[in-house]
Amino acid sequence: MTFVLPGTLRHLVDHRDEVRVFAVAASEEEIPTLGAALDTLRRTHPSLEERLRDADGEIRRHMGLYVCGENARRLGGLSCALPPGAEVYVLPMLG
Repeated sequence: MTFVLPGTLRHLVDHRDEVRVFAVAASEEEIPTLGAALDTLRRTHPSLEERLRDADGEIRRHMGLYVCGENARRLGGLSCALPPGAEVYVLPMLG
């Protein structure tokens, strides 16, 4: 799956506009989730993941993650299912 990043976060990943990671399901019967993708992102790009999740592991209040065009919070947050080839757009939220 692919995280598509705003310009304000690209310095954390060598100025790339997207980062691809593998989101692995917990079992063969399940499908990958946003939480699993963020867990992988923590291992590959920890500085970026820290900007997306808070100390409790939840999506930061001021960050919007959009899975295939839908706000992930409305789709179950971290348990939101990721279809094959999913794109997650990362957008800073205005306070």
